[in-house]
Amino acid sequence: MIIYLDAGHGGKDNGAVANGLKEKDITLALAKKVRNHLEEDYSNIIVKMTRNKDTYVALSKRAELANKENADYFLSIHVNAGSGTGYEDYIYNQLSSGSATDNARTELHQAILPVLKKYKIKDRGKKKADYAVLRETKMRAVLVETLFIDTLNDAKHLKDHTFLDDLAYVYAKGVASIAGAKRKTETKSKTPADATYSVQIGAFQDWGNAELLVKKAEKAGFKPFIKTN
Repeated sequence: MIIYLDAGHGGKDNGAVANGLKEKDITLALAKKVRNHLEEDYSNIIVKMTRNKDTYVALSKRAELANKENADYFLSIHVNAGSGTGYEDYIYNQLSSGSATDNARTELHQAILPVLKKYKIKDRGKKKADYAVLRETKMRAVLVETLFIDTLNDAKHLKDHTFLDDLAYVYAKGVASIAGAKRKTETKSKTPADATYSVQIGAFQDWGNAELLVKKAEKAGFKPFIKTN
């Protein structure tokens, strides 16, 4: 399966700007995080991006790139504006409810709900619109609007790297589910007979704290030592 990730705006097109943030920067950061999760955590999937740096790509060109690659799924990542709050996603407004694209969007939306609940973010629902990247792409395509850049509380989340990591994780999880991608499993290698393993139970800048932990470990029957890095 070929997945196309589209980081909205870029280059001369900043997108929405507010609270010290630029939409083009957030969308690119999120797209890269989603790409990394898909490539590192899943197999049987190929990830492409309409842009992977701060460059301008016309809307029709974005759709053209995905169409040329015969991509199976297209995810366009954006950040909202207009003094609202919350998350929403879109499919092309000429598609019917229950279509393959609508069903895929529902699967993605469901994957995102736990993060919205965790951060108490409003779910604005599933919507339709006549956006170029939805209209001109030939594959299943969804556009997500990730919070409102001009709303202070939403902007705080958009500045939080932990939030962006959590969101990218569920975006990738939803896309992988749609694509039928299999999660990679770690293979266990045989353990050499002469292998040794080290376990660190503390790291301190204060020598006294390190000595205190050593004494506690010794009383518990361990043979600790202090290593200076």
